[in-house]
Amino acid sequence: MTSQDATSLTVAVFGLGYVGTVTAAGLAASGHRVVGVDVDPHKVEQVRAGRSPVVERGVEELLTDAVARGLLTATTYPVEAMERADVSLLCVGTPSGAHGETDLTYVRRAVDDVRAAMDVATPPASGHHSVVVRSTVPPGTVSEVVAPHFSGPLPRGWSVGTAMVPEFLREGTGVDDFYDPPFVVVGTDSAPTLAAMADLFAFLDVRTRPVAVGTAEGLKYACNAFHAAKISFANEMGRVLSPHGVDVREVMAVFCEDRKLNLSPAYLRPGFAYGGSCLPKDLRSLQHLARFEGRDVPLLLGTEQTNELVIRQVVDWVIAQDCRRVALLGLSFKSDTDDLRESPNVELAERLIGKGFDLTVYDPIINPDRLVGANRRHVQARLPHLDRLLACTPEAALDGAEVVLVAHSDPELASALVAAAPRAVLDLNGRLGAEVEALPGYEGIAW
Repeated sequence: MTSQDATSLTVAVFGLGYVGTVTAAGLAASGHRVVGVDVDPHKVEQVRAGRSPVVERGVEELLTDAVARGLLTATTYPVEAMERADVSLLCVGTPSGAHGETDLTYVRRAVDDVRAAMDVATPPASGHHSVVVRSTVPPGTVSEVVAPHFSGPLPRGWSVGTAMVPEFLREGTGVDDFYDPPFVVVGTDSAPTLAAMADLFAFLDVRTRPVAVGTAEGLKYACNAFHAAKISFANEMGRVLSPHGVDVREVMAVFCEDRKLNLSPAYLRPGFAYGGSCLPKDLRSLQHLARFEGRDVPLLLGTEQTNELVIRQVVDWVIAQDCRRVALLGLSFKSDTDDLRESPNVELAERLIGKGFDLTVYDPIINPDRLVGANRRHVQARLPHLDRLLACTPEAALDGAEVVLVAHSDPELASALVAAAPRAVLDLNGRLGAEVEALPGYEGIAW
């Protein structure tokens, strides 16, 4: 678990809870010199004695070895930890406040300690120190809470870069997760800090991935929310299907074998609402089964409600533009199909027409004369005058349009948009390319 070729850094780890203890032990065992900092003297004494202050499989062996090699110690005094330190890692608690907000008290205190210690401690040989948040914090914390402490004049010999490097450690498997993380994400705008993080985690067989600071902050929330949703989803499937004699353990075991759609990047992109002939219908069917058995399925109900909110969001955006002429590029529920059944784009078109907007629609595949069966019946019920709304080319749809909604990603749509440069463009797809996104009036629905 060590790398003889890696650059050895001096690291101050603030907070000796689960994250801080595992991080300090893992970094020290991998060759870095680490000093843990905590306000609790009992935790500090335990680390100094090579004992873990937390129960975590495998961490005490790392601590014992690192302390014996002189690579790990602990203190209650931040100045001691900051002596010649290249990096300070903030691993302090971020509990919930009374209303669910993140309490940043300990983060602020740790940042105050780091900045105050710089007035006394000897700076690192490189002159650069990286203040890195490992705790889970809301977007904006690094730029608005951490960085301002170091924006003014600093003591001689110190320069500071700030970063967010989220941890992905599960209690009970923290040591294994430390040495085998899904990714090492570094959110920073400081090149020296990015280089320091590459050195810090060089012993891992994972490349350091630079991202925007806000991306790194938001990533941990996205991961944890998705994990919570997965647990709730599996439980709701059990609640709905088990009364019908279904062993949902087997259902989910087979479900997880699908790496093409179920456990994959498929559908995990922000964009417009879902639709089509399957998802809405089958979701309603599950909800009916649940009602029939008297079972609550708030996650499934919330999925439908969230979908409705996305459509409402777009309508509200169009209204806020204070324009009447609107072009909708894409009508079927996704590109490369003429299936209009329960397409959210049809729903969107219907609502805009109902509110009096002058709407023009272009879809490269849709031809009213070729619609048959359920597809035709659906359109006749929702958009009986579709033939009058449809334009033959994207250029014709864009002619005179003040507001453009882009639901599909066909290359011809992107080219037409760049040429027309309309006043306002709302991208519902997210795959139109850099040229479209550079247009002055461009907005993404969720980015």
